[in-house]
Amino acid sequence: MWTGSADAPPTARIAMLAPSLQPSERRVAETVAEDIEASIERTAQEVADLAGVGRATVIRTAQSLGYEGYPQLRVALTREVALGTPTARDDGDDTMLGTLRGAVDHFAGRLGQTTSAMTEETLERFVRVLDEAPRLLIAANGLSSPLGSDLAMRLISAGRPAEYLPDTLGQQIAATHLGPGAACLVLSGSGANRASVDVAAAARASGATVLAITSFPRSAVAELADVALVVAPIDATFRDELVHTSRAAIMLVTESVVGLLVGRRGDRAQRAQSATLAVISGSLSDDASD
Repeated sequence: MWTGSADAPPTARIAMLAPSLQPSERRVAETVAEDIEASIERTAQEVADLAGVGRATVIRTAQSLGYEGYPQLRVALTREVALGTPTARDDGDDTMLGTLRGAVDHFAGRLGQTTSAMTEETLERFVRVLDEAPRLLIAANGLSSPLGSDLAMRLISAGRPAEYLPDTLGQQIAATHLGPGAACLVLSGSGANRASVDVAAAARASGATVLAITSFPRSAVAELADVALVVAPIDATFRDELVHTSRAAIMLVTESVVGLLVGRRGDRAQRAQSATLAVISGSLSDDASD
């Protein structure tokens, strides 16, 4: 059953929950996502016939997505279509620039859904732990590794000391020594990276608070976390999200979370940022050849 924000539209829920659905439920979800407008007009039996499953599976899929039944899912689909989500332009421009513009339009059109699974309570608790933990370890591996390094630098620049070790074994060793009061923030788009899961488990076993930023609420990392920010995928398939855009959306969220932390820390963060800017300024050269 869906446990995120009630504002999350059906397509975002399908994208986030697809990996955790039963194979038959996943077929139903994919059938619905392939043609939303047609699904609005279809009965549960018609969807079942198209997906090659029984009618009960369609109802169970709707419930897994957080709706009372299929009629409620149809209403939610109707609302999503009525509100409208801008899609990538299709102006016949198949040049490289046209393709790039189409990809950017697609990303921008779906960007508003990235926070649809979050709640104020979860976000407030996340930022509070981020602010108050005496020690903070950042864990990120695979395609998320650059995000971990970037987040650590942003936090340090805001006066929030953070550790990031690029070596996966080093992350796990550090996590085992965190202990109560400390925090471990795991960045994982898929939430299934084995190294990141191991770090989260080690941190949890040490008594530390585990924070997570991921795109899938029922992933292993999310299940291990005390507080998880779920960044709804831009695309409606697990494969596309792994390969294409989840890291971009997650980076936007991490930057914004740092901004919230700066606001919470007030003068402390401003002084730290001023000191950081002074260091950056001193490192710049007037020599145009550099």
